[in-house]
Amino acid sequence: MRGIHQFVPMLHRADAVGRHTLRLRDVMVTRGIASHIYVEMDDPDTSSETRSFTRYAGEAAAGDVLVYQFATASAMGAWLRARPEPLVVNYHNVTPPEYYAPWDNGMARHQLLAQTQLQQLAPRAALGLAVSSFNEAELQQAGFRRTAVVPPAAMATTTTARPPGWRDAAYAGGRWVSVGRLAPNKAIELAVMALLVARAHDDAAATLELVGRPVVPSYTAALHRFVDELGLHDAVAFRGGLSDAALADAVADADVFVLTSRHEGFGVPVIEAMTSGVPVVANDAGALPEVVGDGGLLVDATDPYALAGAVARLRREAGLRESLERAAARRIATLDLPSAADRAVDLLATLAS
Repeated sequence: MRGIHQFVPMLHRADAVGRHTLRLRDVMVTRGIASHIYVEMDDPDTSSETRSFTRYAGEAAAGDVLVYQFATASAMGAWLRARPEPLVVNYHNVTPPEYYAPWDNGMARHQLLAQTQLQQLAPRAALGLAVSSFNEAELQQAGFRRTAVVPPAAMATTTTARPPGWRDAAYAGGRWVSVGRLAPNKAIELAVMALLVARAHDDAAATLELVGRPVVPSYTAALHRFVDELGLHDAVAFRGGLSDAALADAVADADVFVLTSRHEGFGVPVIEAMTSGVPVVANDAGALPEVVGDGGLLVDATDPYALAGAVARLRREAGLRESLERAAARRIATLDLPSAADRAVDLLATLAS
């Protein structure tokens, strides 16, 4: 029986690539398409739902289509290139190595290898799927001939609604939150600098909550030193990775969601903030402009005064929050994320014989 099977280096249930992979699998099975997930390395939390990619050679069937969920370098890349089945590369983003080079040369080399593997897969792929137009341009630059854009097929499963009248509480300083891995491309130092400006000129009690797991120890240590040297130790909280429920609460409790990433392939946390009704201020870079649209404020985050000024507008301009909340709802509707998995499967099914 023909099938559409997915390959991912490691399947993590809680990250965007893992959610996307699991959602596509579920939709395909519901539609009567045989679908398994093959991995290079097991995650104990998902091992019951995956198979080693080396098993596929003995399980292959005529008419199969292989889907490589690509976000990092992997031994599966060369193996998939050598397979005869139609291959689809679902591209989620690769952070350019220059962002890592000053902090971790080994990680920079790994990112360079990922870029090289993407280019090597281009002539072999029947289709390149990208989660954003920004990423589609990277696929085309890598040499993919046929491409399409389908956003991530699953968001976090938990959201927290704000209680009625939450804005009526006595003001005690703006609560900023930023969500994402503590990685150099996320440029979290830009949010810290903007917070310093805000506290000096507009909101002396403003605070910043950073949610996300550390990725590069040297960068994380530098962030902590930077915060201390600016005298913001009591104003910036490093929360680490959180469960879906705790993350939803952290976002819903914030007055503003700030994302300063310099290179972002989509920005799932932005969508989750917009869904929760939290106003978004984001860097005008990467895929963020196409994802946020007019549903948030886009600024040059390298200018801390511009970023702090955008946050200040939310306090000062009557009706701006409500206007952004309505625009965010329209933007989310336009992205039509609930249908993303079916749209992706429709494209994949055209390749199955």
